[in-house]
Amino acid sequence: MITTLYGIKNCDTVKKARKFLDNNNIDYRFHDFRQDGTSAELIEHWCQLTDWQNLLNKRSRTYRELPEATKNTMSADSIINLVCQQPTLVKRPVLNHQGQLYIGYSDKNYQEIFSHA
Repeated sequence: MITTLYGIKNCDTVKKARKFLDNNNIDYRFHDFRQDGTSAELIEHWCQLTDWQNLLNKRSRTYRELPEATKNTMSADSIINLVCQQPTLVKRPVLNHQGQLYIGYSDKNYQEIFSHA
């Protein structure tokens, strides 16, 4: 199973995650939301692996600029289309490794994840 890192190439946190993977010679594929897009199937799959609320970057400008009515009525179903339209709503990076989904980056967590690889 191929390890895939999802994010946006100019995001500082994604850069840190990529640097960790590169420095530790971990084979992975990078999926840039802006260049490669996203799909409803992908986001739906992620919602099956984790609570949909974990996927949202509530500190992003994109989230803060959403209408209050949209924020107040969000659900697993509604975020699928919303994230497909505005992928910067996703907390980055998203790492899919050995069928597990990891959201966000910390050096300590990645060391733990890949110590078992």
